[in-house]
Amino acid sequence: MSWFFVCLIAVSLPSFAGTPGNVGVSGGDEGIRSFRLSVGEYYHVPERAVAAVHKQGIHDEELPVVFFIAKKAHVSPEAVVALRLKGMKWMDITSHYSLSPGIYYIPLSKAPPYGHAYRYYKKHPKGGWKKGALRDADIVNQVNLKFISEHHRYAPEKVMTYRAHGKSFTTIARDIGLGKKGKARYQAQQTNKPGDYKPDNKQKDTGIQGKSPGKGNG
Repeated sequence: MSWFFVCLIAVSLPSFAGTPGNVGVSGGDEGIRSFRLSVGEYYHVPERAVAAVHKQGIHDEELPVVFFIAKKAHVSPEAVVALRLKGMKWMDITSHYSLSPGIYYIPLSKAPPYGHAYRYYKKHPKGGWKKGALRDADIVNQVNLKFISEHHRYAPEKVMTYRAHGKSFTTIARDIGLGKKGKARYQAQQTNKPGDYKPDNKQKDTGIQGKSPGKGNG
């Protein structure tokens, strides 16, 4: 397996810094709530903690970044949020906690050719690039890729394909979740399909016991 760092659609992804609300985030109310629930499950925090971070002005697709950095730095999510709300970039917050940019690398089985940004990171091996190499959009992409692929046990390359088609991470997570639920329902229906022939291998009780072959009853 080759190890690559991939920057997903960094050119087209809008920067969320300093913009309240959910600009650039889609997926519907149910999809967004499901996304937040998944963030809580993956990072082992209650849903109310995720909701509290969002209410402070952190965008949904940046929620995983808050909890990711907090976990790596062994600090509270509130501490990370406080720095972010001061206007600090995610890379600056990463450096503030003496964390290496290498924490954002993702292992992939193959390397899709996603533009000049991908080619740049391919030419710079892990740990061999500068502090300012990652923009906010890059970090949001990488953390969400890791979170969604690991939480849903879904190939990161497939998540990248959805992203390349312009889907938000909230929509990708929703679609993967719905797809898995639909597959499980289909399999259950096929397993328990009414009218299916199910052979009974149990020997029927004839009510005759102790009768030896070839012998009469008298």
